[in-house]
Amino acid sequence: MALNLPDNRQAEWLSSASAGDTPVSGSAGWEFCRYVQSPAIKPLFLCGDSYSILQQLPSSSIDCAMTSPPYWGHREYDGGGIGQESSYREYIRDLLSIFGELRRVLKPTGSFWLNIGDSYQNKRLLGIPWRVALAMIDDQGWILRNEVIWNKVKGGPDNSKDKLRNIHEQVFHFVKDSSSYYYDADAIRSTPRSSKVVNGAVVSATGVSGIRYKRQIELSTELSESEKVAAIAALDKVLMDMSRGETPDFRMIIRGEQRTTHSDSGSVSGRAKELQQKGFYFLKYHPNGSKPSDVWEIIPEDTQGRAAHFAPYPEDLCKIPILATCPLDGVVLDPFCGTGTTMQVAHSLSRKSVGIDISQAYIQIAKERCTLLL
Repeated sequence: MALNLPDNRQAEWLSSASAGDTPVSGSAGWEFCRYVQSPAIKPLFLCGDSYSILQQLPSSSIDCAMTSPPYWGHREYDGGGIGQESSYREYIRDLLSIFGELRRVLKPTGSFWLNIGDSYQNKRLLGIPWRVALAMIDDQGWILRNEVIWNKVKGGPDNSKDKLRNIHEQVFHFVKDSSSYYYDADAIRSTPRSSKVVNGAVVSATGVSGIRYKRQIELSTELSESEKVAAIAALDKVLMDMSRGETPDFRMIIRGEQRTTHSDSGSVSGRAKELQQKGFYFLKYHPNGSKPSDVWEIIPEDTQGRAAHFAPYPEDLCKIPILATCPLDGVVLDPFCGTGTTMQVAHSLSRKSVGIDISQAYIQIAKERCTLLL
């Protein structure tokens, strides 16, 4: 099977994608190459075992991967496969073999977001998410940038009388290279609230006008007279920036009035050192809004595809990872795509995407589901 491309583009693609490593092979590999080179962003679905399919894809060809593999020992999925091993150690071993291939096909600028839940055995919480994450770090060289707590707000029925309800899961953000991975923080910032004018004074959205800070500076017994002059001049400049819309909000830390942000020791905190030397510093809010925190409150999917798939994750879980770590012309991969949530979100955000699943039934549902949006 050959790529349906001009010879020069085909050679360029194979050279850059394979880069002397595992070359493209198999029908899935050629289908992937044709898809990546086409102008269409309609999702591509490949049916088969994730490990085998990934082996056919060229190295360094994926920008962002996002997935939620079947959890160990929870339920039986159509097509069998991952999650039905006889022990959790075998489950982790099988996942790592797949994630090793995924690391190969990920670009040096790429990211991998992994949502994985835990399991109990003989009333013991096994700690599977962190067992997997640490093995990926120690054995495969992945770099963990964030552990996100997905607060599901509500959980399923729990009749246990000797433990708390479980309503959270982990989402891990891994990269291959900590210095060069793609990350667009501005794409995921919240819209900043605007300042306003009250009685002729500029007041931030959270009520900061500078009056209280000026009074604290004037009455300070911790600041010298020269430090007071410098502090008021700096405060006036920040207030002017706020009136021009360049700074939506700020906090001023003044020696003797507010605590330093992290530590009072100048040897371990640059902020503490600045406070010791100048007597003040500012914490300025980003003009484009704040970044999301590492705790996400997202209600699980209740009805979507439940007739055929027991555990589709919600679309909102995919939006931040794709917006932040997949460029607009990039490719998103889900090696356990199920009913296609990752692909649906990627398409809605104008990204190409590739979904792999062992179940032909799930692939068909995913195709039908995504086709409705195309």
